[in-house]
Amino acid sequence: MDTMRNAEVLRKTNETEILLQLELDGTGKHQIDTEIPFFSHMLTLFAVHSLCNLKVAARGDLEVDDHHSVEDIGICLGQAINQAVGDKQGINRYGEATVPMDEALVRVVLDLSGRACLVYKVSLERDQIGNFATENVAEFFRAIANQAGMNIHIDQLRGKNSHHIIEAVFKAFARAFKVAIAREPRIEGVWSTKGKL
Repeated sequence: MDTMRNAEVLRKTNETEILLQLELDGTGKHQIDTEIPFFSHMLTLFAVHSLCNLKVAARGDLEVDDHHSVEDIGICLGQAINQAVGDKQGINRYGEATVPMDEALVRVVLDLSGRACLVYKVSLERDQIGNFATENVAEFFRAIANQAGMNIHIDQLRGKNSHHIIEAVFKAFARAFKVAIAREPRIEGVWSTKGKL
């Protein structure tokens, strides 16, 4: 079983340039610079609550908007997750977390199944928080699902304040992810009747 579950992804296009480093078995250390302060805060929450070490340095065409940067960071994180989990031997595979943030309550359930699917049931009243377009929350998680081969269900159970809801989404995803990547010592190989994920 591979003990080093790390990955580094470099993505350079005409729209963005991103360096992302991920260490699954970390302590929540983070160094995040996306030029989008609210989004950097959300990625920090992901690192802290997943206990993954995460470094992101991103530059993008923010004069157009933030879509390319947010989606491409999601692509990079998904690719890094896929690399770092490797053959998925001995991991829980499934994870679930329900997280409150004041009046907001969000549940995230995920499966590192190798099959990409995002179900996103979140309603946000604000279109923008700082220079972050709130519609890009879904694009970020869709990119992760596609690149990591992950099944992700995100359900807003309640909430009014858009900041609180999005923060609960990122925290719940992080904590569900922490459960999914944790090792189960009783499992030999992958936790599937197929014998492969």
